Parts: sequence; structure tokens; C-alpha cells
Amino acid sequence: MASASCISLVLLVALAATAASAQLSSTFYDTSCPRALVTIKSGVAAAVSSNPRMGASLLRLHFHDCFVNGCDASVLLSGNEQNAPANAGSLFGFGVIDNIKTQLEGICKQTVSCADILTVAARDSVVALGGPSWTVPLGRRDSTSATGNTGDLPGPGSSLAQLQAAFAKKNLNTVDMVALSGAHTIGRAQCQNFRSRIYGGDTNINAAFATSLKANCPQSGGNGNLAALDATTANAFDNAYYTNLLSQKGLLHSDQVLFNNGSTDNTVRNFASSGVAFSSAFATAMVKMGNISPLTGTQGQIRLSCSKVNS
Repeated sequence: MASASCISLVLLVALAATAASAQLSSTFYDTSCPRALVTIKSGVAAAVSSNPRMGASLLRLHFHDCFVNGCDASVLLSGNEQNAPANAGSLFGFGVIDNIKTQLEGICKQTVSCADILTVAARDSVVALGGPSWTVPLGRRDSTSATGNTGDLPGPGSSLAQLQAAFAKKNLNTVDMVALSGAHTIGRAQCQNFRSRIYGGDTNINAAFATSLKANCPQSGGNGNLAALDATTANAFDNAYYTNLLSQKGLLHSDQVLFNNGSTDNTVRNFASSGVAFSSAFATAMVKMGNISPLTGTQGQIRLSCSKVNS
């Protein structure tokens, strides 16, 4: 009997998750705010054109939102999660989201959620930098609080097992994890997050690559100095990230563990040899990530300003 009740509970949880994502629809704003998607796209395109790094920042914001209490725009609330160690001083793009929200409030008052804006902006950022597109299910609502608990976010020193566990906790499988790690084909990382790797902490690093990073990342000081996560094509969304891993040029420890004589080696080889395979897997994983515990229906609210809950 105990096993039967366990199965029932698992089934109920699965059905609840399915029901939540089933309430999301790509046509959600077709009638209530038909210009929503084009408004978000133009805002993102202008921001990325002005500063290519903004694409990676918006993509990272979405990831850090979804992995903490689901895709509910809690990361956009001032304070709380923004000040947690995993986020402090390393999250950017809030102004871009705020500007888009202001534009949308001007044409469709209190209709488009900040959670949906961030989800679509992540997709549009990838597209703006030459990556794949995908259809985004919509209808998320915004949280009325931020937890501040960012413990579910995997860190730059994560092992392969830790990465797999962190993603599995969000119903993302190992292929999803390897594909989403490919977001590191754009963006930068701070010296403090790869210092130990280039100064002898890791042996699975190309020696010339490690040496090239030391000039801008001294053994002490310069914690915030930046290096490209993909030194080959830093501002292009492509599969070069995986090619770099094949030659032990992953910037972070958590990058190189994906290709280190382990269970994910073949997936990395596949993505390195086929940009199409990577793009397809990345798009699939992004939709799955965007479906993590959304607030729908009458849950939460539609914030008037993304940085604070409605008064």
C-alpha cells in the first residue's frame, strides 16, 4: 500500500506541474496585447545592439529567476535575491526589462507580466546574437515576494554530479543541462570564479589557455576582472563553447567537467560537431526551463513595475 500511495503522490505532483505548464500558451497575449512580443523584441534588439554583453545578461537573469522558486520574476524585485552571494554584483539587465515594461504599460496597462517579459527577452537575446529561436509559452504571473534563497543555483565550482542533481531537481535531464550550459557561448565571468582553475586547481586545462588568462586575473586582487566564457566567438551564440571544451579551454571548472572522461562527453562531442543539434537541444531545454513552477490563473499578480510588488 505504501508504494501505491507513493506512486499516487508522484503522479499528483507530475499532474500539477503539467497543469501549470498547460495553462501557458504562446497565444496568451494575442487579443489582450497583440503588440507585446514585437515590443519586447525591439527593446532587446536595441539593448543588445548597443551592448552585445546585454544578451548574456538577460539570458542569465532568466536562468537565475527560474532556478529560484520558478519563473516568477522574483529576481527582478529590488533587494532579496539580487543581494544573495550568487547574484550580488553579477546580475545586469534590470534597466532593459524596466524600459520594456514601461513601454508595455503604455499600450496594455497591467496586462503583460514581468515574468513573461523576462522569458521572451531571454529568447530574443539569443536570436539577436545569432542563435536559434523557439516559441515561448506565455501566461506567467509575477510573484508578490522574493525568497532570497538562491541555494538551488549551481556554482562555478560545481562537479558534474552536482550539476546533474541541480538540474534534475528542476525536472531538467542531463542533455538539457549540457545544452543550457551552452549559454556560456556568450557572456563573461569574473576572475574570482576561475582563479583557482588557472593557478593549478585543475589539471584539465590547456596550459597556454591558462597562461593567457593570468595577465588579467592575478593570484590576488582583480576579483571582478572579466574574461570571455567563450574566447573563440565571445559575442556570437554558436556551438564554439563545446569545441573549446574538447581542447580543455572551458573557463569555469563547471564548464570543463562536461568534457572530462565522464558521462556527458558524447553529448559535448555531438554539440561540438553539430550546431543544429545544439540549437535544437537548447531550444527544447529553454522551453522546459521556462515552465518551471510558473504562477498562473489568479496566482500572484501582474506587477505595474518589475522592481516592486503592487501597493
